[in-house]
Amino acid sequence: MPVMQREVSVGAGVTNPNLLAGSVFEFARGNVLISAGVTAAATGTFVTINSGSDVVLEESPPVVATVFPIIPDNMFYTDVATVGDRIIIAARNPTGGAVIHRALVQITNF
Repeated sequence: MPVMQREVSVGAGVTNPNLLAGSVFEFARGNVLISAGVTAAATGTFVTINSGSDVVLEESPPVVATVFPIIPDNMFYTDVATVGDRIIIAARNPTGGAVIHRALVQITNF
């Protein structure tokens, strides 16, 4: 099972349009089931999750933790992606300091 795991510091007042940018698994290679979790090291930030044209999570606060999402406890978001769909986790930080975001996406081929 392919996995994307990223740790990204999002600066104060900054939006990162895709925490997963540059991953070899960023674009679905076939019909896949994705399971995603996101944590942030502090409160006050927001994440959005898209899979192709599907809005999996509209802007919402992530789980606050200083570790990667725990499988299966923090893997709240699932979707089916088709060939070529881009998996996007955007993070917005309106706070006054940088916040570390950790994203974990499991990909299951079917």
